[in-house]
Amino acid sequence: MKMGVELEAARSVVNDKLIFVKVHLPWDVLCTYAEILHIKMPIETNDLPSEQSPLRWFIRCFYPSEDIIHKEQEYFTAPFQKDRLDHFLVQNKDHFFTPSMRSRMANYILSRAVYEPKGKTKFGISKLLDGGVYKAAYPLHDVKKKKYKSESSNERYLLYTEWANPLSFYKMQPLDLIRKYYGEKIGIYFAWLGFYTFMLTLAAAVGLACFIYGYYTRETSTWSKEVCDPQIGGEIFMCPRCDKQCTYWRLNTTCETSQKLSIFDNYATLVFAVFMSIWVTLFLEFWKRYQARLEYEWDTVEFYTQEEQPRPEYEAKCVHERMNPVTQVGKGSRPHTSVTLQFLPNTQLSCGIGTVLFWIALIIVSVVAVIVYRLAVFFAFSVSLHRDIKHIKELEPLTGYVTPQMATTVTASLISFVIIMILNVVYERVAIWITDFELPRTRTDYENSLTLKMFLFQFVNYYSSCIYVAFFKGKVVGYPGQPVYWLGKYRNEECDPGGCLIELTTQLAIIMGGKAIWNNIQEVLLPWVKNLMFRRCSQQTSEQVLPRWEQDYQLQPVGKLGLFYEYLEMVIQFGFVTLFVASFPLAPLLALVNNLFEIRVDAWKMTTQCRRMVPEKAQDIGAWQAILQGVAILAVVTNAAIIAFTSDMIPRLVYYWSTSMALSTNHTMEGYINNTLSVFKISDFTNFSMPEDEYRDFRYPPGHHEQYKFNIYYWHIIAAKLAFIIVVEHIVYVTKFVLSYAIPDVPERVKEQIKRERHLTQALNLKLKLGNFKPVADKLREHFAPLKYTNVPQTGR
Repeated sequence: MKMGVELEAARSVVNDKLIFVKVHLPWDVLCTYAEILHIKMPIETNDLPSEQSPLRWFIRCFYPSEDIIHKEQEYFTAPFQKDRLDHFLVQNKDHFFTPSMRSRMANYILSRAVYEPKGKTKFGISKLLDGGVYKAAYPLHDVKKKKYKSESSNERYLLYTEWANPLSFYKMQPLDLIRKYYGEKIGIYFAWLGFYTFMLTLAAAVGLACFIYGYYTRETSTWSKEVCDPQIGGEIFMCPRCDKQCTYWRLNTTCETSQKLSIFDNYATLVFAVFMSIWVTLFLEFWKRYQARLEYEWDTVEFYTQEEQPRPEYEAKCVHERMNPVTQVGKGSRPHTSVTLQFLPNTQLSCGIGTVLFWIALIIVSVVAVIVYRLAVFFAFSVSLHRDIKHIKELEPLTGYVTPQMATTVTASLISFVIIMILNVVYERVAIWITDFELPRTRTDYENSLTLKMFLFQFVNYYSSCIYVAFFKGKVVGYPGQPVYWLGKYRNEECDPGGCLIELTTQLAIIMGGKAIWNNIQEVLLPWVKNLMFRRCSQQTSEQVLPRWEQDYQLQPVGKLGLFYEYLEMVIQFGFVTLFVASFPLAPLLALVNNLFEIRVDAWKMTTQCRRMVPEKAQDIGAWQAILQGVAILAVVTNAAIIAFTSDMIPRLVYYWSTSMALSTNHTMEGYINNTLSVFKISDFTNFSMPEDEYRDFRYPPGHHEQYKFNIYYWHIIAAKLAFIIVVEHIVYVTKFVLSYAIPDVPERVKEQIKRERHLTQALNLKLKLGNFKPVADKLREHFAPLKYTNVPQTGR
């Protein structure tokens, strides 16, 4: 109240012991803090001609109706100054500052209001919330429903009907209204999510075309037909996959697996992987242009160049000041001492890095544990499935579908997913604790520090199992008679005869699908159930008898990092879509469907199930932009490596252009399967291993002077794989660089608008300066008016 805020208390209708304190900011207080926060307000209507698309008649179908959500008037703006109020377009004081601006200023005041319990000076509503003095602090929603048919100012109702409506899934989002109601930070998130979803449509269409191509050619591929042919695959006896208990098996028993593999491992996959590398570059470059336009329209162009306010938690612990080199004004510096401990900033940073590395090591240990599980369970599945199918004739049709390899992959993927979810919950609290301990100065610094910690952990947590299957599984297995063992006990895991690509596809599908289902349960079901239970417990079912502030109190609170988890969820999905897309062309399609549902679910949750978030200013998506660029660069390497080392693409191409040409005058893939198998002599087995006949490798046959060593064909394939990675990487990287250079980050029209706005701002400042000198000029004119000058040169002044 000493800071000019008006407070009003109201007793709860449901609970007499509960008091609501309503906060109101008068006009004078709003003007004062609008200047402190550098809020930009309109000074003149935008007089530049707007762009008119020739397809506007068609594009209009994908936008909300302008009759319902009116188009915002465009203005040139300048930082608000209280003493220059007459130069701003103030048509109505009640609507000059938007609700999000008012809430932002109110939160700024409440976060810094001083109080003195027991003689100790403290400040901030956060301290009162932590101490239990207040139960909650939140901005008010508009009423949930429109009261009158003629009412059009209810922004929450418009968002609920046009944005949260699932039938509007094909429409663009009303971003200006979202920004006006929730603030720029939430607006920029949904703008990014909508743009990412829009760009996914092209990737999903191409990926679906590759999948359809693979599906219809699975039975016509030469290598798949050779595996399924009783005269070829049926006559080839393969090695037992475990010691002693496993038996010989015919190659054609993997016919179904081979046909499934052909759906994802074909020449279209190579084209799609290169396409996705170009797509991700176009996505990032066009997003920069779209973001630049939003920065101008939402007045956040100079947000970071202005002095960002410190966090209340930082100000509360500051013990000394240092000079700001820019403004030459005292600026709060980080404390070097605490009440109980003494830590230098470097010590805090080292502690944070050490904790993150420890948790990453813990993830690696969990991955190794899953690998040991796969090795142990594969043996059990091999014995039990063979025994059950042998004694139960009804299970014989399942032999082509339920193989020991597939059963092991599915169960291990499910276990990996459960471990990932558990570690996420635990590490989340650890990461927040570390970041609080580091005490970043501003909100942006805090979020960037937490973002880096969480993403490094999540990257290892979500992608480690996929990286193992893609690049390590089946690579070091030895050969019959001398297999490689883990811990001297477990025989190293082998891939299917067609490679590990189908297992990687299964792993991705389970983790992506499971993560999407789990997140939607958390975002939809849990808030709805909690709100329902709260209303049941309060014995209040009708909203009409409750005031607006009490209805909002019954909604679910949104944590300080609520938007952070939304970003994290989408960026992890972006990694699945780009890093391993060569093994799963349907990943963009799954992501597209999930995002169309995600946008409407988030909108429904924010407008109906959660309290209104405190509006915050944001210029861009922050540290997530750099993370996305890093993922895009890494995606080129991972997809090239998947095609080279995980799929059978390079061995097929080598066979097609070299071996088959030597065998016949025409290029053909006939004989490819037999070419990938090596022969082992049963008499060369040790007592520990079971006899084997043929195995998948490129080694010299028994009787050769270098028997069981890698043959020259193996080294040809290794050279071809390395050459493929180098050539593809350089071509894609050069293309990405050219596209990045050719596409400007800021559209030309936005540059013109920024220049026009700066010109108007400079003209306004000049006018004000001249206005300040006008009284002095009038006195000088009166004083020198009687004087007459003679003999003044013509060129003189």
